[in-house]
Amino acid sequence: MYNLHSLPYLGVLLMAAAANNLLDKCISSNPKYTMNVVLLEDNNYEWSLQFVKPAVEQAIEKDRQENINHGLNIFLRANFSGFNTSVYNRQGCGSSACEGVAILNTLHEKGEVGCIMLGPSCTFGTFQLVDDDIGFSRSIPIISAGSFGLSCDYKPKLTRILPPARKISDLLVNFMKKKLPFKDIWNNVYVYKKSSNATEDCFWYINAMEAPSASFATNTKRKMLRGEKELKQALTTNARYSNIVILCGGVDEIVSVKEKLGHVHEDIIFVLLDLYNPQYYTNTTSSEGMQNVMVITLPQRNYSYDSNSSYNGTINDYVAGYHDWALHFGKMLRETLLNRRHNKESSGVPPTINPFGNSSFYGMGGHYVLDEYGDRDVNFSMIYTSTDTGTYEILCVFDTSRNATIVINSQPALPWKGGHLPMDEPENPNVLNLQEVILIVLSVSVVVVTAIALIFYRQNRKELLIQKKWSHIDPHLIGPLNEKEVSLKIDDDKRRDSTYYTHRGCYDKKPVILKELKHTDGDFTEDQRIELNTLLRIDYYNLTKFYGTVKFEYGVFGVFELCQRGSLRYILNDRISYPDDTFMDMEFKISVMYDIAKGMSYLHSSNIAVHGRLKSTNCVVDNRMVVKITDFGWHTILKPGRDIWTAPEHLRKDGVSQKGDVYSYAIIAHEIVIRRAPFYTHYCSDPTEKIQRVQYPSGMSIFRPDLNFDGASEREIELYMLIKNCWDEDPERRPDFKKIELTLGKIFSNLHNQATETYMDNLIRRLQMYSRTLERLVEERTSLYKAERDRADRLNFMLLPGQVVRSLKETGKVEPELFEEVTIYFSDIVGFTTLCHYSTPMEVVDMLNEIYKNFDSILDHHDVYKVETIGDAYMVASGLPKRNGNRHALDIAHMALDILSFVGTFELQHMPGIPLWIRIGVHSGPCAAGVVGKKMPRYCLFGDTVNTASRMESTGLPLRIHVSQSTINILQRTDCKFEYEKRGETYLKGKGKEMTYWLTGVTGGKYNLPTPPTAENFQRLQQDLAEMIVSSLEKRGAGRKSFENRNTLSTKVGQRETASLRTDSPEYFHLAVADRSTYL
Repeated sequence: MYNLHSLPYLGVLLMAAAANNLLDKCISSNPKYTMNVVLLEDNNYEWSLQFVKPAVEQAIEKDRQENINHGLNIFLRANFSGFNTSVYNRQGCGSSACEGVAILNTLHEKGEVGCIMLGPSCTFGTFQLVDDDIGFSRSIPIISAGSFGLSCDYKPKLTRILPPARKISDLLVNFMKKKLPFKDIWNNVYVYKKSSNATEDCFWYINAMEAPSASFATNTKRKMLRGEKELKQALTTNARYSNIVILCGGVDEIVSVKEKLGHVHEDIIFVLLDLYNPQYYTNTTSSEGMQNVMVITLPQRNYSYDSNSSYNGTINDYVAGYHDWALHFGKMLRETLLNRRHNKESSGVPPTINPFGNSSFYGMGGHYVLDEYGDRDVNFSMIYTSTDTGTYEILCVFDTSRNATIVINSQPALPWKGGHLPMDEPENPNVLNLQEVILIVLSVSVVVVTAIALIFYRQNRKELLIQKKWSHIDPHLIGPLNEKEVSLKIDDDKRRDSTYYTHRGCYDKKPVILKELKHTDGDFTEDQRIELNTLLRIDYYNLTKFYGTVKFEYGVFGVFELCQRGSLRYILNDRISYPDDTFMDMEFKISVMYDIAKGMSYLHSSNIAVHGRLKSTNCVVDNRMVVKITDFGWHTILKPGRDIWTAPEHLRKDGVSQKGDVYSYAIIAHEIVIRRAPFYTHYCSDPTEKIQRVQYPSGMSIFRPDLNFDGASEREIELYMLIKNCWDEDPERRPDFKKIELTLGKIFSNLHNQATETYMDNLIRRLQMYSRTLERLVEERTSLYKAERDRADRLNFMLLPGQVVRSLKETGKVEPELFEEVTIYFSDIVGFTTLCHYSTPMEVVDMLNEIYKNFDSILDHHDVYKVETIGDAYMVASGLPKRNGNRHALDIAHMALDILSFVGTFELQHMPGIPLWIRIGVHSGPCAAGVVGKKMPRYCLFGDTVNTASRMESTGLPLRIHVSQSTINILQRTDCKFEYEKRGETYLKGKGKEMTYWLTGVTGGKYNLPTPPTAENFQRLQQDLAEMIVSSLEKRGAGRKSFENRNTLSTKVGQRETASLRTDSPEYFHLAVADRSTYL
């Protein structure tokens, strides 16, 4: 009934242009004329694939018939791709952030990308596909019935066929700020945000009102109410902030909320966002709970495309939107092909930001009007309950394309007093009477008159004391500098002077540098205060700004504007970032000299009059490559300079002068031209000697830096003559900075054959030169960064489980988790202390490294996770962090058998013939896991299962797999037939006696397990192992003396320990040494 204003011709032409471009892509794509539909496979959502798929298929069938009728042999087709979020911890749209990207990558790999994509409807999923900052380069035009969030605004690749959150915020602001016959202007408002279970549209509509930088928050005084408790506290108190409450949901939800609130004040107005509920048009009878509710909803629609077709499936605004766009896209392709058949070219209409922007068409979902960004504009209806009829009636219409409110009923039968919407702020019961108001006005008038008189009095005194004041900054106002600020910097950390870096900070949201005033304690004299006050008034773009002084416990500092590129001396030294051939050419050098001349010209004409310490380290460069002068105007606090930049007359007699500044400028200009050390000359390299030869020239010749005129161009010669004039021995013959500025300006203009050039032109040209160099450097640094990032990721995935690494990268933390059933493996090297006793430290390290590298390679063939190694202990778990049903026990059992088989064939490199024995313990049960600590985080396991598994290992025997009853029970439930022997009841510390088993193999499996030693006494095993090691080492070395001189982990191999060695080795050692086949 209330349609948006028509868009004749322009929308059609733009859509034709967009279709023409897309047709080219469709023709060149493989397969042709294909669109992909990517949505959730979840029955809980209105846009689920099972609801949308029949509608899209029907639209494609309609399009096929139309193509046949027009004699076209092309057929639009659709690929349907869904993702089911039930496997994720979070459900629905909250889990859709990466699925769309994965599906689109798969389509690219299969070569089935097609022309456009319908979906996703979730903001999280769509944002990953359309945001340019993320850098995903495989996106195609996306049509979404949803994706309401502000993060998806103004995306050229995205077209939204349902109104986004930005449109809702704008219409609410327009309604609140507009005075209408039935309402006044509103400013204060409550926004109610459900604590949980918010629908996708409501979540993003309310989020747009909550966002601090969005239009709603900046144009209204909104207060967020999070949860029913805050809502009740806000509305049941007499000191309400507002009478207006905006919330999102359906009729049942608002009625439920009002029932929980109980009685509320009669001036309360609920503004309900219920956009996609057509019941207000189909069942117009209102309920008592809707009396003080204003509903904002979409206009009436009948979900029918034409009189000759119908749709019997599930229908809603999401399904209708996807159906209509599939049909409309087919129509666009058909019309473009027909135009080409008749040699009709599309009109040359300028392209919009979005290929489908500024267009309109009709469909089952009504009239679709898209703005220039491809977002849908709608004529929303505001519906109220009439007190006369008890039915829903339209109060006004919001036209989002013009951001206008159109009144439908200027005299509505509203349930509030006087048929008028209440004010946004509650009435104050404590209103002042007329007498009180008059008294207050008179009192205020007296105070104001007195204040004005006082101001005039203080102003007169201020003129007398102005020269004695300066700005002293409170230390608390100096904060740390935000190092994450983005600027055009190259290798900034290497540039900073160490002293300046230590004293960098932030003042009044500006980066500043704090320079210590070493010759004062902060108790300034009258002359010093006058000087400081003069500095405060200096504000020129080629001079650094002085903000005041600040006193800390460790000294007094001047606070200055920070130029983050550092000093000019640093820029001249940095030939990598600022090369001569591409950046630091003659044009730029003259520009730098021109900046310094302008700054000094202004300084000499100000009350400061002279610098006195001008040098290349006191010329700094900001992010715009503008040179600024610093350290000026401190004559009463800082001593005059005495260095290679100082004029000869001031070397002979201390002092400062404007002509002395001109000499210093000449030395800086020479530095800029030749890019060498200050005062560079072949005849002398010692700075002290240079100063002495300038101060006391020999005869008629004066000592100056080298300046070669050979091969110089006309402009360069003109520049060199200016430099020579500036360092003339006679100060009176040196030009002033006004003349220098004029000469440089002329030289600079002649370089470009221009009579004049503005400061902005000069600045833009500098930045263009710098950007060319910066692009090359950024590309190099980016490639290095990516390589380092990939190496760091590989290392992280080796140290922690993959999903734990991803959680740490995304959120910075990992939530601890309880696993109902896992299997844990412990193993330990038998006699490790004895082996270490007779081994050097490097031999021990090499031995463990060789053993555990082989263990790790075995783990790669099983679904297990290596927890850690501590010394000779090796810990593995299965069933976490990825649950795998009952396979955790099976995988650990197979892995233990593989490890034991490997141990039977392993030979110690530094002790040939000495067997390697390990004990293995396995136990299954519940376990908790999580990342502990912030530095060097580890994925740790906790619980009685871990302790029991460790006890199983410690109570086991060499070359045996000791398994608990719980693990055996799980293995018996699997199809794999494991072989095991009952050991009997074993005492486990902290558990008592438990039935345990020896795992010996798998029926039909070929495991080459070693034969366990026969000795049950651990002390005897240790002693026999020591005897064998000593015997082996004596045979390899030059007798006992060589053996005793080995630098082993033992401090000394005592004579007593080896005196009682038995000459004969025990039976099981003969088996281990003499016949290796025993282990096979």
